[in-house]
Amino acid sequence: MNTPLLNTLRTLPLSLPLSLPLSLALALTCSLPASAAAPTKPTAAPAANCPALWQQQFKRLQDEAPQALCQYAGKVVLVVNTASYCGFTGQYEGLEALYARYQARGLVVLGFPSNDFGQQEPGSGKEIADFCFNTYGVKFPMFSKTVVVGAGRSPLYAALAKASGEAPQWNFHKYLVDRQGRVAGSFASSVKPDDKRLMAAIERAL
Repeated sequence: MNTPLLNTLRTLPLSLPLSLPLSLALALTCSLPASAAAPTKPTAAPAANCPALWQQQFKRLQDEAPQALCQYAGKVVLVVNTASYCGFTGQYEGLEALYARYQARGLVVLGFPSNDFGQQEPGSGKEIADFCFNTYGVKFPMFSKTVVVGAGRSPLYAALAKASGEAPQWNFHKYLVDRQGRVAGSFASSVKPDDKRLMAAIERAL
């Protein structure tokens, strides 16, 4: 018997009856699952880690679908608490312009409607979404209403306030977060989206 055939016979499972014809035994051996012949390769580790700040989920404004903020890891992020009936509501237009201008370079604006200040965001998620899109053409990501100050504030806003040393004092406070998930700037509500200080900070972060 030649050596290759002998080696093949040596690999036959011991549970095969010895009375089987050689041709049938070889056919059964060839049909064994690949997992029985070779060890399983380990699963590859994730390509990149998500900063702790983004390891959270929020519901999307328009349909309440859960969204992992880790999808924004590696981007420059401007986090804004918004309201529909505020003296600063017109800043939606400037925020959308910022998003359109810098999106291709890695900037994303995240809007978090809040009813914390003056109860200026009383509507439902659908009402807020319709208002933002129909009035200002907002296309940047928006999330469901969020508590941004006080004991019941969301973990995201608690982390932002701790890292910057500043909590929002009113609607349209802006936190700039760099690609590593670190707070790179905190801007009061009165700082407009086209303010030179905010624009310069965005340019540096990009």
